Amino acid sequence: MVAAQLSARELFRAAYENRYTWDANFPGYRANVTYSDGNQSWQGAVEVSADLKPSISGIDEPEVVKLIHGQLFEVAIHRVRRGFEDTHGKNEFEFGNSDNDGTVEILVNGKSAGDRYKVRDNEVVLVHRHIHGVVVTINTFSTHKSAEGYLSHRYDSVYHDPTTGEQKGDRSEFEDEYVTVGGYQLLSARTIRSASGTISFRFSDLELLAPAA
Repeated sequence: MVAAQLSARELFRAAYENRYTWDANFPGYRANVTYSDGNQSWQGAVEVSADLKPSISGIDEPEVVKLIHGQLFEVAIHRVRRGFEDTHGKNEFEFGNSDNDGTVEILVNGKSAGDRYKVRDNEVVLVHRHIHGVVVTINTFSTHKSAEGYLSHRYDSVYHDPTTGEQKGDRSEFEDEYVTVGGYQLLSARTIRSASGTISFRFSDLELLAPAA
């Protein structure tokens, strides 16, 4: 078994480095966006700059702009290429439980003590992290494969109070779709389902921005 041959750090590092990210030459992109919430929808335009800053135009509803901005920012943050040692150099890793399907739990000590992950088939399929005063747990159910790494396809997320363990807000289920534009994977659709309802973001006419001279 591969997991038995690798240390917990090596196993997690391999899955971490298998995630799809944009390279240093990523020029940014623009697209049209349609946001839908129940029977209502809004259309506008978006742009994500080379330094990964989103902007939205053509929509006058502040809450809708905030929602679209939040999703674009979240996607961009996950596309940033950070070295493993830069992110996890002060952490220590040990094996937790293993499942019959080959899923291996990775427990974190050190700077991020209390965090944990699960790895299967060289992909991170569970993230349990303390972030900004809450604990977020993300289970990944399916992924998109690319030559440069994998991207999450279907997954969920739920937040808890780190002290009491009380759930904060609804559990959300996500489904993401990507298209290849100029050699880069760009989000073309995101649907989010929760007890509060279903919302969706559709991005069309995606094109890269001209690289800076």
